[in-house]
Amino acid sequence: METVRPVQKVLVHLSRKSAAAQCAQFVQSITAHFGSQDETQVGCYLDNNRFILCAGAGKRVPLKRPAFCPFKHLSVTQAAAIPLDVQNRGVDVGVAVLLQSANQRVLLTRRAASLRIFPGVWVPPGGHVELDETLAAAGLRELNEETGLKIELNDVDPQILGLWESAYPPQLSRGSPVRHHIVTYMLLHSPHTHQELQVGLRPDPAEVSGCVWADPDLARSIVSAVEGEEGEVDPRPPAVRVTEVLSDGALRDSLLPASALCARAPAEGPDVERVSTGTKFALELWLGALQRQADRPR
Repeated sequence: METVRPVQKVLVHLSRKSAAAQCAQFVQSITAHFGSQDETQVGCYLDNNRFILCAGAGKRVPLKRPAFCPFKHLSVTQAAAIPLDVQNRGVDVGVAVLLQSANQRVLLTRRAASLRIFPGVWVPPGGHVELDETLAAAGLRELNEETGLKIELNDVDPQILGLWESAYPPQLSRGSPVRHHIVTYMLLHSPHTHQELQVGLRPDPAEVSGCVWADPDLARSIVSAVEGEEGEVDPRPPAVRVTEVLSDGALRDSLLPASALCARAPAEGPDVERVSTGTKFALELWLGALQRQADRPR
């Protein structure tokens, strides 16, 4: 019988000052390693199939976690109770692609309801970084596998917007964490409009149940639904056109109340259709990038 080899993943390694990088521990709070706040600035790069986060000089990007991050609140007792096979996983590296069209839309996809992690939640296309891949190559591969869009690396200029410390379940009130990621949000500019890109959409129904092209107004509404705050968000527009992905891969246009995209993460019980908290962070960074572009002298 053929032996199935376990999938080898790129893992997060941490370095401070000139110290050698060490593999991050599953139960370790990565953001807290570089400071006591929920957001900090770090350098990041791939080296010999290790994703290294470091402090110090050089180009840095924002690293953020939600206030309810399980690894922020995990007690020693709770950490010890996590099964050893989970504790030994380390911290995985993910890459998520914000594909920006020529007319300033970004593609978000709704994760299939059958997925074990964040089912039914809206995120950019993305996934794990495989061995010997660059971050950009991993993002483009995941984009193609999930949506059918094939974009060549030579046709884009990748830009890292920021890093997000992600856990699943996202809150301790919903169970002990079984997944721990650092998600790299990468911005890719396409020379094509979203209507032109839409023609090439062939989403994998095992991964994606819907697609939407979010414009800056919708992104601002989504970002305004701050996690942990009360009050309704009045999204503009009130409904958005989405592409539903049927089980056989067929596509169907429909209207979705924008309030679904502006929902907040529930503290307990089953999750709801919403844009993930990390994606809100990425959209906020994207809006900032658009504003800086608009402010540049022409």
